Amino acid sequence: MTEVLFGLDLLATVAAGYDPATEAVRAEELGFDFLSTSDHPSGTVPTHETWTMLSWVAAHTRRIRLATRVLGVPYRPPAMVAKMAETLHRLANGRLILGLGGGYSDEEFRAFGLPVPSPREKVDGLSEAIQIARGLWSQPRFSFTGRRYRTVDAPMEPKPDRPIPIWLGTYGDRALQVTGQLADGWIPSLSIAPPERIPAMRERILTAARNAGRPPEAVRCIYNLGIRVGEDSDAPSIVSGEPKVLARRLIELRRLGFAGFNLQPAGPDRAGQIQRLADEVIPLVRQA
Repeated sequence: MTEVLFGLDLLATVAAGYDPATEAVRAEELGFDFLSTSDHPSGTVPTHETWTMLSWVAAHTRRIRLATRVLGVPYRPPAMVAKMAETLHRLANGRLILGLGGGYSDEEFRAFGLPVPSPREKVDGLSEAIQIARGLWSQPRFSFTGRRYRTVDAPMEPKPDRPIPIWLGTYGDRALQVTGQLADGWIPSLSIAPPERIPAMRERILTAARNAGRPPEAVRCIYNLGIRVGEDSDAPSIVSGEPKVLARRLIELRRLGFAGFNLQPAGPDRAGQIQRLADEVIPLVRQA
């Protein structure tokens, strides 16, 4: 198995005394491999916009990779996202992971006056967004006509000077098939895709990859999960316990085919949880 990756969920919260860049620098110092943040522009809880926040974080860090987990495709024209991604990837010295999703919340679309896609349209749009991005990143001029999006003889310069990996947060059968056909990574959440569902979902991805002529290892699988060190939690979406217990649990989840984890620290002492994960849990999993 390849070396396990560890990501840290970076809060988009707007709150007194919290600067995401400060937490990002600390995560980099502690040895995390990547940071990720979600994309929910509408809501009553104060939050930063995902892309703008990651740009701020990129300017304050040097090594750690930066992932969108995941951008809702219907919020932004895919060709513009391709341009935005190339710019951030270049300025961040090749550290972007472009996470995309079909768009989770219909309420957010309505709130911002956006059309609400059907489930089929969401998957169509996700597939088309990947094809448009890859076309603009690789071809001198790119034309594409899909059911949802199009480009017309579109030039885009500069091209990425190194590959931009695309990870998808997908769950339905058609979306999993798109993941296997086109994506570089799959990042499901424990709260939506519990361990007992993972083998069948992952097999659908691997089958789609093989049918598309891709090697199964082309799609890296990362599990997004809540985690709490030292105290048990009754929440099914949170893995909890003492460090050795947590390490054993993560090693078990690795055997489902996961190459890494995006960790969402749970509990009131966030800074302490992050420190304990870095010092007491992650080293045990890496050693195993």
